[in-house]
Amino acid sequence: MNTADSQLLQEVASMLVTELNLEMSPADIDPAAPLYGDGLGLDSIDILEVSLVVSKRYGVQLRADDADNAKIFASLASLSDFIATHRTT
Repeated sequence: MNTADSQLLQEVASMLVTELNLEMSPADIDPAAPLYGDGLGLDSIDILEVSLVVSKRYGVQLRADDADNAKIFASLASLSDFIATHRTT
């Protein structure tokens, strides 16, 4: 069940495009497509950058050693759902 609303989903997609200088529109990101590797094609450095921005913008703490990272960063939808559930700002 998705906890993120469409506004947050679009906000996170825009953040990804802006922060990672992606050459695409936020609307072009498939919410269900993988972020890492195939799909959006992010690498570990990109994920680290996203983690820092999410922490600053939403107050969500993401740690490199978190066992749930693969699930959290599986897709735009999963990242947005995690933010919606854990945000403090």
